[in-house]
This record gives sequence, C-alpha cells and structure tokens, in this order.
Amino acid sequence: MLAGVAAPGIAYGAEPKDGRDRPELEAAIQDFVDAGFAGIQLRVHDQQGEWVGSAGVRKLGEPAKPPTNGRFWVGSVTKTFTATVVLQLVAEGKIGLDASVAGYLPQLGLDRRITPRMLLQHTSGLFNYTGDFDADGTFVPGIPAAGKDWVDNRFATYQPEQLVRLALSKPPRFAPGTDWRYANTNYTVAQLLIEKVTGRSYSAEMQRRILRPLGLRGTVVPGNRSQLPGPHAHGYYRYQDAGEWKTVDVARQNLSLLAGAGDMISTTEDLHTFFSALNGGKLLPAALLAEMRKPHPKSGDFHYGLGVFVQDLGPNCGGTVFHHNGSPPGGYGALMYSSPDGSRTLTASVTTGDAAIDVVTDFPKALKKLLEDVLCDGQAGPADKMR
Repeated sequence: MLAGVAAPGIAYGAEPKDGRDRPELEAAIQDFVDAGFAGIQLRVHDQQGEWVGSAGVRKLGEPAKPPTNGRFWVGSVTKTFTATVVLQLVAEGKIGLDASVAGYLPQLGLDRRITPRMLLQHTSGLFNYTGDFDADGTFVPGIPAAGKDWVDNRFATYQPEQLVRLALSKPPRFAPGTDWRYANTNYTVAQLLIEKVTGRSYSAEMQRRILRPLGLRGTVVPGNRSQLPGPHAHGYYRYQDAGEWKTVDVARQNLSLLAGAGDMISTTEDLHTFFSALNGGKLLPAALLAEMRKPHPKSGDFHYGLGVFVQDLGPNCGGTVFHHNGSPPGGYGALMYSSPDGSRTLTASVTTGDAAIDVVTDFPKALKKLLEDVLCDGQAGPADKMR
C-alpha cells in the first residue's frame, strides 16, 4: 500500500445514491461481463442523481463483485491531467503554448519547431517509445508494452528522460505540426516540461494543483511503485508463450513505462470529481478550456484536442461530449466522459480476465449501449473507441 493515501469508503454491488434503481445501467454493465471482461465498476452522475454499481468479479475464482470505489490503473486518462497542468502553467505565463519546447528543455535536442501545443495534441511527429509504424506500415519496436516481453519486464523502472531519448533515437514520423499521430512520448516530454518550469516533481505539482484542491484522496502518481493502494479489483493479462495461451494477474505492474502519459492510479469517484471540475470551468480559464476542446483537423475520426477527445453525439443525443479513456499495457481499462458543463459524467473501470475479448464487435457494442443509456437517455446514437 502506498504511504499517505487514505482509503475512501468502499461499497460493493449496485448502490443507487438517490434510492432509485437503474435497471438499464445494471444491464449495461452486465453486457461487459458477458463480452468477456472479468469485472466492471461504474459511476454515473446525471439528471437522475448519482448511481454506482459493479458487475463480474473482483478476483478470478472468487464470488465477490469489484469494489465500486476501488483503485485502478487509469492508463491514458493520465494525459488529461497532464494537459490540464500544462495549460494552467500557460495561463500563468510560465509556458508559451506556441513557444519552442527546446527553449525550456535544451538538453534533449528536440526539433525547435515542436511546441507545447503540438505535444498536447499529438502533432509533434515524435516517435512513440512503446513502438510505432513507418510510412509503409512496418512496425518499429520500442520498449515492450505487449505480449510475453511486457509480462517478463512489467516491473522494470524507467526514467522519463530515458524514455524520451529512446524516442529521439528514432527518426520522426513527420515534420512537427504537419500531421497527427497518438504517441505517449508527447506527454512524457510534457511531464519534463512541467518539472523544468516549476522546479518541482510532476507528482508534487499534480498534488499542489489538482489532487489536493479537489480532494482527490484516491488518486496517486505512483512513480516506480507497483502496488495498487487499498481495495481494488484484479486485472489479468492473456498472452501467448511458445504457442500456448497463458493468463497472469497484473494488478501489480510498474507504469513508469508511461510517465506523464499513462501511469496514474485513481477511482471512479475521483475521475468524476476531476472531469466535472475541468469541464465546469474550475481548473482552467474559459479561453484555454476552449483551446483544449478544439479538435485538430488532422486527428480525423479521433477528434483530439489538447488532452481530450471531442465527440458529437448528434442533436437527439445531447450534442457534444468530452472524454479520454485509458488502457495500460495489461489488465485494466478506464472510461471518463462528461457533458460540456460537467453536470453529467460517466466514469468506469473494466478489468480483463482469462477470456478472449472480441474488441472488434462485442466490446464496442457493450460500450455503445452504456453510452446511450447514460448520455443519450437510452436513444441509439454514439459509437466510440477506448484508447
């Protein structure tokens, strides 16, 4: 357990906070279990109040459901936290959104055309240190983040600058600002940028600016620590070894591999509090929140802004929502959605087990149904991807 982290109250099963049953939500989370996930915990804030529930199991072979406010690895949801801190520093005049990052971090030897805006919107062209593709579709490996190689090295410790230098040892994917490609490297550079201009660690700055002011007691920047603090569901990773399928419990893993890009731990309650505050205008000035929400034209169907995805659900389904989902290398997935004013949110964690999951058909179908029930009042509308 991580020192100094208080455990919030833990509830099990479905607990409608306003006393109302939500059978449509219970059915929607059961769809994830039916699709092969080991478990799911969901928290919804909408016009009917707050509802929390879970389905599946906390641990394979045991009957208990996942805790509804258990801790989990949030993966790329971390990027929204990182982007928020960078934009706060922009608001304070400590970082120029369109200045050269090389001016702040001269030791890295970055292309001087790369700006903080390009980092946050994935238009820098930097190689993704967990592996990337050449123009002809050939995969160029980086630090192992999948398969047996990741399983065997999942407790390895990496330093942020080490990750960035590995990326810089590879040719850029494109000239800065000319295209869009999702890359963890961008957000690890953003972490180094935060540390340079503040003179404090990324963890300390996150505590000072977001976690402590919002009372996010269940959220942790773990560094190289591998233990989920407090109650949590177990996630499992299914991989092939010498032609045989194996499943390993990966509740413990070292995500220094994704520094600033995917290493945080949180709860559905904390993600709701954070995303509601962000979209409600409590963390950024209106002008910078608008910049954050402006999708880059090169991001295509992903509609990516500065640390958030932008999705239009259509006029019959509440209009635009903002989100960032996450999936660390193994075992866990996180969902974080909000209406533009932060009044309606959906936050969830899913854990994988020993079943093969159809990520092409079954998972998108379960996610689509959940989003319809929460964001569209049950009307058919959205489809989405989890990153």
